[in-house]
Amino acid sequence: MANHAATKKDVRQSTKRRERNRYYGKTTRNAIRDLKVLDTKEGASEKLPAVASMIDKLAKRGIIHKNKAANLKRKLTKGVNTLAK
Repeated sequence: MANHAATKKDVRQSTKRRERNRYYGKTTRNAIRDLKVLDTKEGASEKLPAVASMIDKLAKRGIIHKNKAANLKRKLTKGVNTLAK
């Protein structure tokens, strides 16, 4: 580790950012998993906008790529639409 004050600060900042990003990513992955196990269209349709919003926020923050976010939302929407009523 470097001895410069600016480098030490950068290490502290990057550690905080990494932990925050890991938290957001893990929370979103858990929400996606919970959405996938729902078997009623009503429940899944209610939860889908919140999960899509979480995915969009990950893409906006640069945690995931915007195309990955689009693919995730497309697959989740398709899954919800194929559920029987």
